[in-house]
Amino acid sequence: MARLAIFDLDGTLLDTIEDLGNATNHALESCGFPVRPIDDYYQLVGRGIYNLFRSAMQPRDPQAPRISPEEIEGNVERMASCFIPYYDAHKVDCTRPYDGILQMLRLLSDAGVLLAVASNKYQDGLEKLVVHFFGDFSFVKILGQREGQPIKPDPAIVGQIMAEVPELSREDVVYIGDSNVDMQTGANAGVRTIGVTWGFRSRKELEDCNPSAVVDTVEALTAEILR
Repeated sequence: MARLAIFDLDGTLLDTIEDLGNATNHALESCGFPVRPIDDYYQLVGRGIYNLFRSAMQPRDPQAPRISPEEIEGNVERMASCFIPYYDAHKVDCTRPYDGILQMLRLLSDAGVLLAVASNKYQDGLEKLVVHFFGDFSFVKILGQREGQPIKPDPAIVGQIMAEVPELSREDVVYIGDSNVDMQTGANAGVRTIGVTWGFRSRKELEDCNPSAVVDTVEALTAEILR
């Protein structure tokens, strides 16, 4: 049985895609770029907000002229200045935990499994969402994108969480997420990985990363963590 379960947030614990898409579209429109259909964001999110902005600013049509790296980089901070206040005000308009997540966290906590979150969402937004939806649970650490720190799939974030419980070994830890970035993060950290198919990416994307398991339901995830 895992003694520490580290979860991704977006697409794993919470369905955040509509609020993320709406906030990014607000930033795009404010900065003079075309908005995108919400469905586009399933593929664009997951690598931190700055990479989200870089991808979202490019034309949707692959045949259209690409925006220069200089123009992209010149607008990233402008996008952030529009996105963050809007997202902070609207981050729970549509966002909800996936069905069964709250029950799973309670079962794991009752079984003595420690909980943590490792995300590429910017730190302040991450903490606010975790407190809002999961404030009844104790987390070893809640870590997101922070200034001067590498983002996933760099394994540093997993190591920083594990440093809070030095008595645990890598064999005691499982990392759970919905994307190839998550599976690569767990593999890079040398811990067991579980992919979940109810999130933002495909089963094939997860399986291509050779995780320890891929699960289709929260019940199956709970059983896999506790096995």
